[in-house]
Amino acid sequence: MLQLESVTGGYGETTVLRDVSLTVPEGSVVALLGANGAGKTTIMRVASGELRPRAGWVVMDDRDISSTPPFRRWKLGVCHIPEGRAVFPGLTVRENLVTFAKGRADEALARATEAFPVLGQRMAQRAGTLSGGEQQMLALARAYVTEPRVVLLDEVSMGLAPKIVDDIFAFIALLARTGASLLLVEQYVARALELADHVYVLSRGRITFSGPPAELDEENVLAGYLGGVSA
Repeated sequence: MLQLESVTGGYGETTVLRDVSLTVPEGSVVALLGANGAGKTTIMRVASGELRPRAGWVVMDDRDISSTPPFRRWKLGVCHIPEGRAVFPGLTVRENLVTFAKGRADEALARATEAFPVLGQRMAQRAGTLSGGEQQMLALARAYVTEPRVVLLDEVSMGLAPKIVDDIFAFIALLARTGASLLLVEQYVARALELADHVYVLSRGRITFSGPPAELDEENVLAGYLGGVSA
């Protein structure tokens, strides 16, 4: 469904990704592991259209979308949940959800509160006044109401309390069951591997391992996390 083919890219004169190829097949969960600074977020930005590759291609359904802007990729079904709290703080919870709803608003709100019941109690509250965990729930609920085909999840459990992390991973499993394809960057490696059908390890901007989680041994993981950083 979504592919990066021989992608090289970075920021200014700094090269972060070097000849990276990865595939997120339809209906699968793909985990992307690696040290801080290895280039994982850069891969997400290239996939979502926030960053154009210097070389290589981004392909969706056999169509080259390398130069397609983020809002058009969103219309194609690509949903990017970046690291941090990706909400409109000045809008209410209801307004945040309705803004991203592609279908009827009442159906979108029902889906959001099904995934995170606490949001049903916060509909009239401004998103910026929610707790950090609730803001992340709201950001993730957006991925549910848009009924996406591909979801890019970048460190969505970062800085959250253990109970909220449990809720977040339960939601990711729910999202996978809807048939959406997921590309998952996650600090909780073991939990990410429990969900993953395939895993890539990134080190210094290069893919150093690609295969099913069962084939990933401790040496592969350590190589990804101790092999140095790129940018």
